[in-house]
Amino acid sequence: MISLREVLRVLVDFAKLVPVMAVKPPQPEVAVSVASIFEATAARYADRNMIIFEQQELTWREFNELANRMARALMDGGVKRGDSIALIMENRVEMLAYTVAMQKLGVITAFVNPALSGTQLAHCLSTAKAVKCVVGEEVFANLDAIRVDIGLADDDILWIADQRTTAVPEGLEDALSQLDGYACDNLADTCEILAGDMAFYIFTSGTTGLPKAAKISHRRWMSGVYPYSKIGCRAKPSDRFYICLPLYHATGFICGVGSCFYSGASIFLRRKFSGSAFWSDVQRHSITNFIYVGELCRYLLAQPPCPEERNNSLDRVFGNGLRPDIWMDFKERFGISRVCEFYGSSEGNIGFVNGLNKDRTMGICGANILLVEYDIDADKMVRDEHGKVVEVAVGEPGLLLGEIDDRYKFDGYTNNSASESKILRDLVKPGDAWFNTGDLICQVDVGFAMGLAHYQFVDRVGDTFRWRSENVSTNEVGEIINANRQVEMANVYGVDIPAADGKAGMVSLVLKDQETFDVEEFSAYVTSNLPIYAQPVFVRIQREVATTGTFKLVKGDLRKQAYHMDRVSDQLYYLPPREQRYRVFDQGVYQSVIDGTAGY
Repeated sequence: MISLREVLRVLVDFAKLVPVMAVKPPQPEVAVSVASIFEATAARYADRNMIIFEQQELTWREFNELANRMARALMDGGVKRGDSIALIMENRVEMLAYTVAMQKLGVITAFVNPALSGTQLAHCLSTAKAVKCVVGEEVFANLDAIRVDIGLADDDILWIADQRTTAVPEGLEDALSQLDGYACDNLADTCEILAGDMAFYIFTSGTTGLPKAAKISHRRWMSGVYPYSKIGCRAKPSDRFYICLPLYHATGFICGVGSCFYSGASIFLRRKFSGSAFWSDVQRHSITNFIYVGELCRYLLAQPPCPEERNNSLDRVFGNGLRPDIWMDFKERFGISRVCEFYGSSEGNIGFVNGLNKDRTMGICGANILLVEYDIDADKMVRDEHGKVVEVAVGEPGLLLGEIDDRYKFDGYTNNSASESKILRDLVKPGDAWFNTGDLICQVDVGFAMGLAHYQFVDRVGDTFRWRSENVSTNEVGEIINANRQVEMANVYGVDIPAADGKAGMVSLVLKDQETFDVEEFSAYVTSNLPIYAQPVFVRIQREVATTGTFKLVKGDLRKQAYHMDRVSDQLYYLPPREQRYRVFDQGVYQSVIDGTAGY
């Protein structure tokens, strides 16, 4: 039962919460930005710890000085306000410092997934129209493999040392070794950057084609970060955030790092998540806040109990994708007092936040939304006899649409046609516009909630599914696999795996001239051209592909049959966890998948 004092506090919080989903204020002409907010915090907490990473520990002053040197080095290399720079690096201090350096210059930071290679990497660099590429030693080989093809000159590449296990590539310089010669004070021009200027490109897999660059202005960043920090994370300068999600994604950078930039809380940064090391990290570094995706919570529950998880300092978690089936187990086992689930997307115009700390919900939304009936098999919205969409009843899942208006704008992508494909027009009344999230959600009963409707995520629809905390476009993966020399047609879809969040990728292949499937060649092709999360876990070999009358690939029956051996007579293969070669899928492997012991 919520006390009167808590009710009053929550009412005040929710008065502040309205800007979470809105992207209008502050007005574009206001001179305020990511960098100016960071600099104000760095000045306020100059001598306090800002970040811990591996063997490094920097105060706010030290980190700010590092970013200032990087900014001047970029400026000395010809970079100017309004340019775009591609940033390809794993989570580490230098990755975050270069991001801040670019923001100090008014440069657009194009976050590129360091796991990308080949066609996808080249596409992202082309889409960002980057004048330079800042690339880490740890992922340079991927860029080196394509830089001749895309015409990337040596002067356009900044090589950033990591473990220094490789030599500086011929023709390039060690960018970090040049920094000591630059001044470390703040740049005068930073205060002139406007809220309406573009700050970031965050690449997101949509329902069609290769990755699209969602446009994130300083205004949009601020409209989410401030309430997330104050109301979602309830961050304070004395807090320490555990951030192991990739910083090239919105959850890790905007929700996690952004909350620290606003509040002065410090960051414990990891390259990647480690279930076995998590609780010892929490104890050793007095972690109070964890930025999560649901998959990580499931991994932690799967770990055997350890002494460090008891009486720990962690009391608040903030993120998305914590599924209802493990929500209470997670809270109770680890003594978590506040789970603030949120819902949103890099490009979307609406969001939800569980500010009331209700269980098993992603919270409320301040925007005007519709939940409409969706035919999953036909992959389209249901319409009545007048051609209007049909709203679902309370408790029933529906496709989430968010109205686009002056307050809840849709900034979209760098590609205008891709942006337009996400908009539904004249849906309820002439002239209206709605953002199609591609997600099914439902309204849920959470008990006393001051009359505020709460919602729960159900699933992705159509040609996108979620796996390893990433959105996977079936069309994008299909296009890449179709380029394989063996493949006549690839049909990609997502399938459920017990004890795993999201859906695993599966591809049905029709081979050219019915040739024998070359497992070695196909395995090498997939692992070279697709990031780990997009590599299909299962492969099905079919003699012909099923299409509709309009030649659209049929996926409904394939999803239902999945990899179930009593429903599929075709040859099946699977990619074992942490391996790079497909193997024959047999009854023993099938049973381990069904039992949840296969390691996925």
